[in-house]
Amino acid sequence: MNIANWTHSALLVALLGVAPVHAADAPKAQEQGRPGKGLSEIPDPELKLMRGRYTVNGNAVAWFGVTMVSQWQAGNQSAQSALTLGMDFSHGGNTPKVSFTPSVTVTAADAPLPETPGRSVDSSGLQNVAGLTQSIQVAGDNNVASNATQLNVREGTAPTTTEQSAPQASAQQGGVSAVAQQDGNSASVQLQIQGVGQVQQWIRNGSVGQSIAVASDGQSASNRMQIDLVRQTLANSASLNQNVAQAMNLVRGVGMGPGQ
Repeated sequence: MNIANWTHSALLVALLGVAPVHAADAPKAQEQGRPGKGLSEIPDPELKLMRGRYTVNGNAVAWFGVTMVSQWQAGNQSAQSALTLGMDFSHGGNTPKVSFTPSVTVTAADAPLPETPGRSVDSSGLQNVAGLTQSIQVAGDNNVASNATQLNVREGTAPTTTEQSAPQASAQQGGVSAVAQQDGNSASVQLQIQGVGQVQQWIRNGSVGQSIAVASDGQSASNRMQIDLVRQTLANSASLNQNVAQAMNLVRGVGMGPGQ
Protein backbone atom coordinates (compact mmCIF):
# COMPACT_ATOMS: atom_id res chain seq x y z
CA MET A 1 0.00 0.00 0.00
CA ASN A 2 1.29 3.47 -0.83
CA ILE A 3 1.01 5.30 2.50
CA ALA A 4 1.93 8.67 1.01
CA ASN A 5 -0.84 8.58 -1.58
CA TRP A 6 -3.33 7.26 0.94
CA THR A 7 -2.54 10.03 3.39
CA HIS A 8 -2.75 12.71 0.71
CA SER A 9 -6.15 11.53 -0.55
CA ALA A 10 -7.60 10.97 2.90
CA LEU A 11 -6.54 14.42 4.06
CA LEU A 12 -7.94 15.95 0.87
CA VAL A 13 -11.33 14.41 1.56
CA ALA A 14 -11.22 15.48 5.18
CA LEU A 15 -10.49 19.06 4.18
CA LEU A 16 -13.32 19.04 1.64
CA GLY A 17 -15.79 17.94 4.30
CA VAL A 18 -14.96 20.44 7.05
CA ALA A 19 -14.83 24.17 7.55
CA PRO A 20 -11.78 25.92 6.08
CA VAL A 21 -8.72 26.30 8.24
CA HIS A 22 -7.63 29.92 8.29
CA ALA A 23 -3.98 30.84 8.14
CA ALA A 24 -4.26 32.64 11.43
CA ASP A 25 -5.39 29.47 13.14
CA ALA A 26 -2.47 27.34 11.94
CA PRO A 27 0.31 28.74 14.16
CA LYS A 28 -1.97 28.59 17.15
CA ALA A 29 -2.87 24.99 16.45
CA GLN A 30 0.76 24.05 16.01
CA GLU A 31 1.64 25.71 19.29
CA GLN A 32 -0.98 23.67 21.07
CA GLY A 33 0.13 20.47 19.32
CA ARG A 34 -3.38 19.84 18.04
CA PRO A 35 -4.94 19.57 14.56
CA GLY A 36 -6.27 22.73 12.97
CA LYS A 37 -9.77 24.05 13.44
CA GLY A 38 -12.45 21.63 12.34
CA LEU A 39 -10.09 18.64 12.31
CA SER A 40 -9.58 15.90 14.84
CA GLU A 41 -6.96 13.19 14.96
CA ILE A 42 -8.02 9.67 13.95
CA PRO A 43 -7.19 7.28 16.81
CA ASP A 44 -4.91 4.33 16.20
CA PRO A 45 -7.61 1.63 16.61
CA GLU A 46 -9.65 3.19 13.79
CA LEU A 47 -6.58 3.58 11.58
CA LYS A 48 -5.86 -0.10 12.12
CA LEU A 49 -9.29 -1.03 10.74
CA MET A 50 -8.73 1.12 7.64
CA ARG A 51 -5.23 -0.13 6.85
CA GLY A 52 -4.96 -2.00 3.56
CA ARG A 53 -8.50 -1.26 2.45
CA TYR A 54 -7.74 1.75 0.29
CA THR A 55 -6.24 1.32 -3.17
CA VAL A 56 -4.99 3.95 -5.58
CA ASN A 57 -4.51 1.79 -8.66
CA GLY A 58 -6.20 3.30 -11.73
CA ASN A 59 -6.34 0.01 -13.64
CA ALA A 60 -9.44 -2.16 -13.83
CA VAL A 61 -9.79 -5.64 -15.29
CA ALA A 62 -11.83 -5.31 -18.48
CA TRP A 63 -11.55 -8.88 -19.78
CA PHE A 64 -10.43 -12.30 -18.61
CA GLY A 65 -10.29 -15.08 -21.19
CA VAL A 66 -9.11 -18.70 -21.37
CA THR A 67 -8.54 -20.84 -24.46
CA MET A 68 -7.81 -24.57 -24.14
CA VAL A 69 -6.98 -27.04 -26.90
CA SER A 70 -6.22 -30.73 -26.22
CA GLN A 71 -5.19 -33.04 -29.08
CA TRP A 72 -4.41 -36.74 -29.51
CA GLN A 73 -3.31 -38.68 -32.58
CA ALA A 74 -2.20 -42.20 -33.38
CA GLY A 75 -1.96 -43.27 -37.01
CA ASN A 76 -5.17 -42.25 -38.79
CA GLN A 77 -7.06 -41.78 -35.55
CA SER A 78 -7.30 -38.36 -33.91
CA ALA A 79 -9.36 -36.34 -31.47
CA GLN A 80 -9.52 -32.73 -30.34
CA SER A 81 -11.36 -30.97 -27.53
CA ALA A 82 -11.28 -27.18 -27.25
CA LEU A 83 -13.07 -24.32 -25.52
CA THR A 84 -12.99 -20.56 -25.25
CA LEU A 85 -14.19 -18.95 -22.02
CA GLY A 86 -14.50 -15.18 -21.68
CA MET A 87 -15.49 -12.89 -18.81
CA ASP A 88 -16.30 -9.28 -19.73
CA PHE A 89 -16.04 -6.83 -16.82
CA SER A 90 -16.06 -3.67 -18.95
CA HIS A 91 -19.77 -2.95 -18.48
CA GLY A 92 -19.28 -2.33 -14.75
CA GLY A 93 -20.60 -4.15 -11.73
CA ASN A 94 -19.27 -7.19 -9.93
CA THR A 95 -20.91 -9.78 -12.21
CA PRO A 96 -19.14 -10.26 -15.57
CA LYS A 97 -20.78 -11.15 -18.86
CA VAL A 98 -19.69 -14.73 -19.52
CA SER A 99 -19.26 -16.30 -22.96
CA PHE A 100 -18.41 -19.95 -23.61
CA THR A 101 -17.72 -21.76 -26.88
CA PRO A 102 -16.86 -25.50 -26.85
CA SER A 103 -15.64 -27.56 -29.81
CA VAL A 104 -14.95 -31.30 -30.11
CA THR A 105 -13.99 -33.62 -32.99
CA VAL A 106 -13.19 -37.33 -33.16
CA THR A 107 -11.81 -39.10 -36.23
CA ALA A 108 -11.50 -42.83 -35.70
CA ALA A 109 -10.26 -45.24 -38.37
CA ASP A 110 -11.44 -48.82 -38.67
CA ALA A 111 -8.26 -50.08 -37.03
CA PRO A 112 -8.82 -51.14 -33.39
CA LEU A 113 -7.13 -49.30 -30.56
CA PRO A 114 -3.95 -50.99 -29.30
CA GLU A 115 -4.16 -53.38 -26.39
CA THR A 116 -1.57 -52.80 -23.68
CA PRO A 117 -2.09 -55.35 -20.89
CA GLY A 118 -0.13 -54.80 -17.71
CA ARG A 119 0.32 -51.05 -18.23
CA SER A 120 -1.44 -48.44 -16.12
CA VAL A 121 -1.14 -44.76 -15.24
CA ASP A 122 -2.93 -43.18 -12.26
CA SER A 123 -3.50 -39.39 -12.32
CA SER A 124 -6.22 -39.18 -9.67
CA GLY A 125 -3.97 -37.34 -7.21
CA LEU A 126 -3.91 -34.26 -9.44
CA GLN A 127 -7.44 -33.42 -8.29
CA ASN A 128 -6.00 -32.43 -4.91
CA VAL A 129 -3.27 -30.11 -6.23
CA ALA A 130 -3.70 -26.33 -6.04
CA GLY A 131 -2.02 -23.70 -8.19
CA LEU A 132 -0.61 -24.38 -11.66
CA THR A 133 -0.12 -28.08 -12.48
CA GLN A 134 1.48 -29.67 -15.55
CA SER A 135 1.79 -33.45 -15.64
CA ILE A 136 2.98 -35.98 -18.22
CA GLN A 137 2.89 -39.70 -17.37
CA VAL A 138 3.98 -42.20 -20.01
CA ALA A 139 4.21 -45.98 -19.91
CA GLY A 140 5.34 -46.88 -23.42
CA ASP A 141 7.76 -46.20 -26.26
CA ASN A 142 7.92 -43.75 -29.17
CA ASN A 143 5.39 -41.35 -27.65
CA VAL A 144 5.30 -37.56 -28.02
CA ALA A 145 3.65 -35.43 -25.32
CA SER A 146 3.73 -31.72 -24.47
CA ASN A 147 2.04 -29.16 -22.23
CA ALA A 148 2.16 -25.42 -22.95
CA THR A 149 0.65 -22.48 -21.08
CA GLN A 150 0.82 -18.84 -22.17
CA LEU A 151 -0.25 -15.74 -20.22
CA ASN A 152 -0.92 -12.46 -22.04
CA VAL A 153 -1.48 -9.21 -20.13
CA ARG A 154 -2.16 -6.01 -22.04
CA GLU A 155 -3.86 -2.64 -21.84
CA GLY A 156 -6.92 -2.00 -23.98
CA THR A 157 -10.61 -2.66 -24.28
CA ALA A 158 -12.54 -5.89 -23.94
CA PRO A 159 -12.97 -7.87 -27.17
CA THR A 160 -16.41 -8.45 -28.61
CA THR A 161 -18.14 -11.32 -26.83
CA THR A 162 -19.85 -14.16 -28.66
CA GLU A 163 -23.26 -15.58 -27.95
CA GLN A 164 -23.43 -18.01 -25.06
CA SER A 165 -23.24 -21.62 -26.30
CA ALA A 166 -24.39 -24.81 -24.62
CA PRO A 167 -22.44 -25.57 -21.42
CA GLN A 168 -21.12 -28.85 -22.85
CA ALA A 169 -20.09 -30.44 -26.14
CA SER A 170 -19.14 -34.09 -26.55
CA ALA A 171 -18.37 -36.66 -29.24
CA GLN A 172 -17.56 -40.36 -29.16
CA GLN A 173 -16.46 -42.86 -31.78
CA GLY A 174 -14.58 -46.14 -31.71
CA GLY A 175 -13.51 -46.04 -28.06
CA VAL A 176 -12.43 -42.38 -28.26
CA SER A 177 -14.41 -39.66 -26.48
CA ALA A 178 -13.99 -35.88 -26.36
CA VAL A 179 -15.70 -33.50 -23.92
CA ALA A 180 -15.55 -29.71 -23.39
CA GLN A 181 -17.66 -28.26 -20.59
CA GLN A 182 -18.19 -25.55 -17.99
CA ASP A 183 -20.51 -25.54 -14.99
CA GLY A 184 -20.17 -22.03 -13.57
CA ASN A 185 -17.41 -22.98 -11.11
CA SER A 186 -14.97 -24.62 -13.53
CA ALA A 187 -14.17 -25.25 -17.19
CA SER A 188 -12.40 -28.27 -18.65
CA VAL A 189 -11.57 -30.25 -21.77
CA GLN A 190 -10.87 -33.98 -21.82
CA LEU A 191 -9.95 -36.69 -24.30
CA GLN A 192 -10.43 -40.27 -23.16
CA ILE A 193 -8.89 -43.04 -25.30
CA GLN A 194 -9.93 -46.51 -24.24
CA GLY A 195 -6.96 -48.68 -23.30
CA VAL A 196 -4.50 -45.87 -24.09
CA GLY A 197 -5.00 -43.00 -21.63
CA GLN A 198 -6.37 -39.50 -21.36
CA VAL A 199 -5.52 -35.88 -22.13
CA GLN A 200 -7.13 -33.11 -20.10
CA GLN A 201 -7.00 -29.47 -19.01
CA TRP A 202 -8.97 -27.55 -16.42
CA ILE A 203 -9.40 -24.25 -14.63
CA ARG A 204 -11.28 -24.08 -11.35
CA ASN A 205 -11.16 -22.30 -8.03
CA GLY A 206 -7.51 -22.23 -6.98
CA SER A 207 -6.26 -24.59 -9.67
CA VAL A 208 -5.16 -24.49 -13.30
CA GLY A 209 -3.87 -27.72 -14.79
CA GLN A 210 -2.77 -29.78 -17.78
CA SER A 211 -2.38 -33.55 -17.69
CA ILE A 212 -1.35 -36.22 -20.19
CA ALA A 213 -1.41 -39.91 -19.27
CA VAL A 214 -0.40 -42.48 -21.91
CA ALA A 215 -0.06 -46.23 -21.44
CA SER A 216 0.71 -47.31 -25.01
CA ASP A 217 3.23 -46.90 -27.84
CA GLY A 218 3.39 -44.49 -30.76
CA GLN A 219 0.94 -41.94 -29.37
CA SER A 220 1.03 -38.15 -29.84
CA ALA A 221 -0.73 -35.89 -27.32
CA SER A 222 -0.61 -32.19 -26.50
CA ASN A 223 -2.24 -29.55 -24.33
CA ARG A 224 -2.21 -25.85 -25.09
CA MET A 225 -3.69 -23.17 -22.85
CA GLN A 226 -3.75 -19.41 -23.33
CA ILE A 227 -4.89 -16.97 -20.63
CA ASP A 228 -5.63 -13.37 -21.61
CA LEU A 229 -6.01 -10.49 -19.16
CA VAL A 230 -6.98 -7.07 -20.52
CA ARG A 231 -6.64 -4.08 -18.22
CA GLN A 232 -8.51 -0.86 -18.85
CA THR A 233 -6.92 2.32 -17.51
CA LEU A 234 -9.46 4.72 -16.08
CA ALA A 235 -9.47 8.33 -17.25
CA ASN A 236 -7.79 10.77 -14.87
CA SER A 237 -11.09 12.28 -13.77
CA ALA A 238 -12.72 8.89 -13.32
CA SER A 239 -9.74 7.61 -11.35
CA LEU A 240 -9.82 10.69 -9.09
CA ASN A 241 -13.56 10.35 -8.53
CA GLN A 242 -13.11 6.68 -7.70
CA ASN A 243 -10.35 7.38 -5.18
CA VAL A 244 -12.24 10.24 -3.54
CA ALA A 245 -15.43 8.18 -3.27
CA GLN A 246 -13.52 5.27 -1.76
CA ALA A 247 -11.74 7.50 0.72
CA MET A 248 -15.01 9.16 1.76
CA ASN A 249 -16.57 5.77 2.36
CA LEU A 250 -13.66 4.69 4.54
CA VAL A 251 -13.46 7.84 6.67
CA ARG A 252 -17.23 8.38 6.94
CA GLY A 253 -17.98 9.22 10.53
CA VAL A 254 -14.36 8.85 11.56
CA GLY A 255 -12.26 11.63 13.05
CA MET A 256 -14.47 14.55 12.00
CA GLY A 257 -14.55 17.39 14.46
CA PRO A 258 -16.76 20.48 14.64
CA GLY A 259 -17.43 22.19 11.36
CA GLN A 260 -18.12 19.02 9.32
